[in-house]
Amino acid sequence: MNTLQAIADRRSIRKFDPRPVPHELVERVIVAAHQAPSAKNGQPWRFVALEGEQHLKLAHLMRDRAVALKAAGEEIGSLAWTAHAMENASATVVVFHRPPPAEVPAQFHDDWQFVMLQSTGAAIQNMLLAAQELGLGSLWICDILYCADEVKEWLGKGDHTLIACVTLGYPAEAPAARPRLPLDQVVEWRS
Repeated sequence: MNTLQAIADRRSIRKFDPRPVPHELVERVIVAAHQAPSAKNGQPWRFVALEGEQHLKLAHLMRDRAVALKAAGEEIGSLAWTAHAMENASATVVVFHRPPPAEVPAQFHDDWQFVMLQSTGAAIQNMLLAAQELGLGSLWICDILYCADEVKEWLGKGDHTLIACVTLGYPAEAPAARPRLPLDQVVEWRS
């Protein structure tokens, strides 16, 4: 695998071929996530892999939440669109991180959460790159946070922090690269 090529080729996929992704490929994506670096090797990530009916249940939960929020006049961002995109995908990996361990003093819990959030982000990026290498499409979804309480209750993760989810499937589209700002707008070189 050429890592730089995988980074350059990776796209967010919102149209999926309905063919099921073999369980083994989903597992390989999760193994790649689990190999991510983490602060002090804390490995804070926890994953719930949803396939078949359970995957669809999450998409429908998100769709129903979008309908309820919209009816209440609330802002829903791209929640409804994202839930629709998920329906043809094959699997979704819900990403949490665990609560701070007992040895972390209470006054440092916010700091722990922030540092471990960065570690969990690295795990998600590994998932996206592994999916690319395996010929899968992926979508990093933060809209799940609109229904965080419902998802945590449903999956029995009430004491965990819901971070995002990643939907996986065979891509049914090949989007062009999104524009990027020129490097001179995002980098300062100092010697």
